[in-house]
Amino acid sequence: MALPKFKEEDRFTYADYLTWNDDQRWELIDGNAFCMSPGPNRRHQELLLALARRFADYLDDKRCTVLVAPFDVCLSSNAKESDEEIGTVIQPDIIIVCDPGKLDDRACKGAPDLIVEILSPSTLKRDITTKYELYQLNGVKEYWIMFPNDRTLLVYRLSGDNRYGAPEVFGEADIVPIPLLGDFSIDMATVYKSGVVRFA
Repeated sequence: MALPKFKEEDRFTYADYLTWNDDQRWELIDGNAFCMSPGPNRRHQELLLALARRFADYLDDKRCTVLVAPFDVCLSSNAKESDEEIGTVIQPDIIIVCDPGKLDDRACKGAPDLIVEILSPSTLKRDITTKYELYQLNGVKEYWIMFPNDRTLLVYRLSGDNRYGAPEVFGEADIVPIPLLGDFSIDMATVYKSGVVRFA
C-alpha cells in the first residue's frame, strides 16, 4: 500500500493529509502517518452503529453532537493553528462534541468531550497506549475503549489534575452512566443485542 509522498523533514501536516488518496484512511500523530486500511470488520461496524444510535437518539434536541468515523479530529495546543501547522489528525470511531465552535464542515478543531475507540487487532496497541496519552494530554473528558470480543468497556474520565484515573470497567449487562451528558446512561445489553452479529 503506497505511503504518502516522502518529505525531507519527515513530518506531515493536515495540509499534506488533505491531498492524499480518498480511498485510504490515514491518521497523523505528531506528524507521523498511520494507514487505517483495510477498514474495520462487520462486528466492529455493527457495534459502532448500535452505540452511536443511542447517543444520537438522546442528543437529538441537545447542544452536543455525535459523529462517527471517518471524520477528522485535529488536535493541537493552539486552536488557531493553520492546516500547515497541525500535525495530529485522528479519526476516532465515535466522538461527542458539545462546543459547536469546534466543528466545521471538514473537521473537529480541538478536543471532543468524549471519544470512543472500538478495538481492532490492527489498532489495539495504538488505541491503548498512544491515543490514551494523546487524549489525556489534549483534555478529552471521557475516553472509552471497547473490547468487542470480551464485551468489555473501559471508561477513563479526567480528574481534577487533568489526568485519567483508573478506568471504570463495564460488562455486557451493565448500565454506563455518562455524567458529562447529564442523567443519560447506556444499557450495554441493548447495544450488544441490537446487531445482527451476536459476538459469539
